[in-house]
Amino acid sequence: MPVPYTKLVIEHFKHPHNVGKIKNADVKVTEGSPACGDMLTLYLKVDPETHRIEDIKFQSFGCASNIATGSILTDIVKGKKIEEAAKITWKDAVEALGGLPTVKIHCSVLAADALHSAVEIYMEKEGLVKKKTPTTKEIVMSKLSHVVDPLTGIDVVRSGLIKTIHIKDGALTVILDLPKDHQFAKNIEEEILERLEHLWDVTEVKVIFEG
Repeated sequence: MPVPYTKLVIEHFKHPHNVGKIKNADVKVTEGSPACGDMLTLYLKVDPETHRIEDIKFQSFGCASNIATGSILTDIVKGKKIEEAAKITWKDAVEALGGLPTVKIHCSVLAADALHSAVEIYMEKEGLVKKKTPTTKEIVMSKLSHVVDPLTGIDVVRSGLIKTIHIKDGALTVILDLPKDHQFAKNIEEEILERLEHLWDVTEVKVIFEG
């Protein structure tokens, strides 16, 4: 039975590049969930003067395609300016690997989503966003749609865990319909803070558990 992967996919799966964490990373972001089958965490270190990506690493909790796309995407992105990285797409990763089985394309989309989220967070943190849109509940919900409850594999918006959002004078409060002693409460809180703390007009973020 023929192997559905190219030689390059197999090579990056067996010997992935840029695996691991970056201490004091400028951005850390996670997309996906192990409960869904694939998850990828991306770390960026960017030169503050040139905004060029000095280092990029990833951790994969998924299949061979997930690992291979994380490996090739980080190879493509390393050394590029942050604006150039924003233009890299999942198609670039698939093309660089010589193709992926159709049923595995979502792995490249996941890796590209992680990259784009990381770039967006960095640009917002560094004030590089040209159009500063005031933070609204809709914007907060959009960003929280990337935060996944590891227990269910569903994001906190779709799973109805967002009870209320308050925004007043830069103070942002997210109230969750989840008990404080939930086994993944700490993880969820950390990911919410990662997604919201850097917003240009937000001075404080509180996550309250009321389940």
